[in-house]
Amino acid sequence: MKKACLLLEDGFYQEGLSLGAEGETIGEVVFNTSLTGYQEILTDPSYKGQIVCMTYPLIGNYGINSQDVESSQLQVEGFIIKEKSKIYSNWQAEKSLEEYLKENNIVGIEGVDTRAITKHLRVKGSMRGIISTTDFNLESLKEKLEKSPSIVGRDLVKEVFNNQVYEWEQPLISEFNPLISPQGKAVVIDCGVKFSILRNLKVYFEKVIVTPPVISLEKILEFQPQGILFSNGPGDPEPVSYAIDLAKKIIANLEKEKLNLGVMGICLGHQILGLALGAKTYKLKFGHHGGNHPVKDLRTGKIDITSQNHNFCVDSQSLPEDIEITHINLYDNTPEGMAHKKLPLFSVQFHPEAGPGPFDARYIFGRFKEICLREKT
Repeated sequence: MKKACLLLEDGFYQEGLSLGAEGETIGEVVFNTSLTGYQEILTDPSYKGQIVCMTYPLIGNYGINSQDVESSQLQVEGFIIKEKSKIYSNWQAEKSLEEYLKENNIVGIEGVDTRAITKHLRVKGSMRGIISTTDFNLESLKEKLEKSPSIVGRDLVKEVFNNQVYEWEQPLISEFNPLISPQGKAVVIDCGVKFSILRNLKVYFEKVIVTPPVISLEKILEFQPQGILFSNGPGDPEPVSYAIDLAKKIIANLEKEKLNLGVMGICLGHQILGLALGAKTYKLKFGHHGGNHPVKDLRTGKIDITSQNHNFCVDSQSLPEDIEITHINLYDNTPEGMAHKKLPLFSVQFHPEAGPGPFDARYIFGRFKEICLREKT
């Protein structure tokens, strides 16, 4: 087995074994607390620019298949695990995790103390790191890290969205409710959208149209949608000015009653709507990444265990008076949802589609359909 090393920008250093492709990779190191779902995590566009450390110790035991993907390619910059499973076993499995990483040129490391890495990030905060299988000189590695860009102020959305306009036709097969009748049309602003979001929308909407965020409102309205959804995506929302400007135009037209449709945001889309409404965003110390975050719906008192993946947060103190906080994270009381008191607009910071994670919050897509069709009638 080939040797590999991990260096964080504050000097934290570990050595282990190479996982996946050989070479070097740099990104912001974050930890994910999901027990399963490593394939969905690897292909989630929200992880662009980041190296993911899995807290669950054994990874790769059920292999890789062609169904459990959240985008058309692997998105993480690197992968850190405690132990790679020596075998994989699942009726859908087509290849091993090792083969998957090598095929997609993803550099990773195994055999390191992921508990120590996680504790370090919780205390110090997420930071840039480098994984290398070729260079073990600390001064050389440190110099490369210092020259690498920060995730703050960097537009990562432009690196993951699809430039094409297309219709999504694949429904969600598992957990499908035959009592739900798909109606209407939803347009998804792709800031790095996960396939699971599109699959869930297809359960509720007859047509789901996906567009890039660099699109005019006039072009969107040509599709005659009943709803517009701003998707998840990677990194800092502030540099994504084109999506924020689009959201501002939509909100302005809703206020002037020139539009009759519903608007929703998920994760980065939630932050983009917050900025468009005049709020501010800030970077969390180590972010929320995993499938075990309890979120309370302040309107109903209901608590959902949710899937999350974000490093930035809307500052609730900066929101205008006509915006209501609807959800909070019970770990740190950060806002997890908001709704306009007058307009048909709401958003959530968590991932109602999961992929991976619990399905507690899938009903959110039903809420979106309700406000879209209510506004159209």
